[in-house]
Amino acid sequence: MNSVLDNPIWHALRNHHAELGVGDGSAAAYRPEVAPFVGVPAADENSGAALSAWLGEHKRCYLVGVIPPRVPGWRLADHGVIDQMICAAPPEVPPGPAVVELGAAHLEDMLALTALVYPGYFRRETPRMGRYFGIYINGRFAAMAGERMSLPGYREISGVCTHPDHLGRGYAQRLVALLTRDILAAGLQPFLHVSAVNTRAKRIYEHLGYFDRCALAHYVLQR
Repeated sequence: MNSVLDNPIWHALRNHHAELGVGDGSAAAYRPEVAPFVGVPAADENSGAALSAWLGEHKRCYLVGVIPPRVPGWRLADHGVIDQMICAAPPEVPPGPAVVELGAAHLEDMLALTALVYPGYFRRETPRMGRYFGIYINGRFAAMAGERMSLPGYREISGVCTHPDHLGRGYAQRLVALLTRDILAAGLQPFLHVSAVNTRAKRIYEHLGYFDRCALAHYVLQR
């Protein structure tokens, strides 16, 4: 491994997001009310034992890139591969409806939409991880996107959701383009994760100038 992007959860928790989680030099975890993501610096037995001690009230958690051979009290419930994509140049922002920065007043809308589209990942305190933006159409919450993991030199785009009633109108593309430009303007490189089989999402990201950096192993642990 030669980049913090090879082990993004670990490096986020040991740097900009340390206050959102618990851990030490052997293992770390976001608090359950923030996110279900956990990380270790190395795939060894010591990291597994250390991680088990920090998982607290988590019931199901996720690792990306690096996993210890065994985590006492936990089993491997699922595993797979996700594509990590990065962008190096600011994309054009497609025209569309007004974009609003989301805050506490929008939390219930955010929770409802993510529960519908990507259940299990977005929690009540997930917005503490970064900025989130959304689009409302005639008073209904139509789409959102935001920032998740923050690493030295990099910022992840995530929470990209469109309500099924509003698919195909370019709302997600507009939101991701705006976020990408903001992150690049701040001197950081935007990155994101997407399933290789989610061809619709990958086409949107590729149209905005994202390209595959690598494929990372994705693990699900169940208590």
